Amino acid sequence: MSKDEFTELGQPATVPLDYQPPPDSLAGRIVLITGAANGIGRAVSAGCAEAGATVILLDKNLKRLETLYDEITEAGAAEPVIHPMNLEGVGPAEFMELSTALHQQFGRLDALVHNAAMLGKLAPLQHYDPEIWARTLHVNINAPLLLTQACMPLLARSDDARIIFTSDRTGRRGHAFWGAYGVANGALEIMMETLAAELGADSSIRVNSFDPGPVNTAMRKQAYPAENPGTLRQARDLVPCYLYMIGPTGAGLHGRRLALENSG
Repeated sequence: MSKDEFTELGQPATVPLDYQPPPDSLAGRIVLITGAANGIGRAVSAGCAEAGATVILLDKNLKRLETLYDEITEAGAAEPVIHPMNLEGVGPAEFMELSTALHQQFGRLDALVHNAAMLGKLAPLQHYDPEIWARTLHVNINAPLLLTQACMPLLARSDDARIIFTSDRTGRRGHAFWGAYGVANGALEIMMETLAAELGADSSIRVNSFDPGPVNTAMRKQAYPAENPGTLRQARDLVPCYLYMIGPTGAGLHGRRLALENSG
């Protein structure tokens, strides 16, 4: 199939929430997860480690990364790698330094999970603060691009690689007052599709976006402070979904806008 005949590009698809991965479904795989210290990133990092992967934990909160490191090693999983990084203040040089270190230690990368995000400010575009706009776009779209660029040679050395862009409904249809966060998620979706199209349907690197829906996280609380968190899905509930996408079952998904089954 030629790149021009990639008919599934940008089409919606679903991921099962009740997926039960076999033991050691990610055994031997090297997985890099951004935003690993909290929320979805933390739960997925622990879940990937439990499934046998060696996880590179990237986040700005070193203390919470160290706590997660201890939890993973005490559970008997493969020793993870801590890489503290504040995505607000980094550029190509820092990402290339990370890529070089991973190449020296592992020689390849099997999955890159873009999970880190910044909410910014909920405000009308007419009055949006330019500084907050720039910072939010840098974390939510510039940093994923730069990290993806730096990691592509490592992903190309894997026989079965994944790139997952964690997205949001605001990136699939415009919503009033979501500002830079919504705009960045829209750009993230197009970046995913562009990369998937450039790689082509037969690439060993499978690229998708994933909207996990409403989840009880610190960012969700920031956006909806009056919401009852007891009505929301927990971050750990999403672990099977990410294992489905990262593991062998995700090989059939490429260039797709993914969401949960029966998510409404």
